[in-house]
Amino acid sequence: MEQQQQEHYQQINQQKPNTFKNESFELIKTLIIFCMIYFVTKGFIAQPFLVKGRSMEQTLSDGDYLIVDQLTYNFTAPKRFEVVVFHTEFIPGGSGGEYYIKRVIGVPGDRVVIKEGKVILYENNSDTATILDEKYIIDGLKTIAKEPVDVVLQDNQYFVLGDNRGNSSDSRFWGPVDKSYIVGKPFIRLFPFNTIKVFLNN
Repeated sequence: MEQQQQEHYQQINQQKPNTFKNESFELIKTLIIFCMIYFVTKGFIAQPFLVKGRSMEQTLSDGDYLIVDQLTYNFTAPKRFEVVVFHTEFIPGGSGGEYYIKRVIGVPGDRVVIKEGKVILYENNSDTATILDEKYIIDGLKTIAKEPVDVVLQDNQYFVLGDNRGNSSDSRFWGPVDKSYIVGKPFIRLFPFNTIKVFLNN
């Protein structure tokens, strides 16, 4: 009996250093991330962004705290299916101090059609229609528009949709976004801590 108690005591003592080591590693990792973000934002190439609302579920949730990469789109154009942050001043009722976050569906030259609950893409306005298989939306969720959508995107125009199609104000209602309004794309999610993520391939 005494031998079993001693063995149990030894096992507890062995677990403590491991637990402390794991907690220390997580703390150091968090501090490194915050330091990195601080110096990046000081360089004016990124900015914090708080997700408000449910329009990007299940990809992003209300209350997610993101750091947005403001540098990349100074050198390259947004690509199809990237998530972007943009000013809303061009939207009726929008303001220069408010931002939306949505997913790019169509890029300049594309034709986007929404019909029978599906998004149909004609890349570069070709005759080939592609019904999008959108893995990022909730299974069975349809894309419904109040008015028929059939638009050919002009230079610097982007057609954007929220992933949560039933709860999103997007290009179905107020048209394409001009590139001049696009701020950047998510680089990292810092909060909630249990969902920290670096968006390497947005």
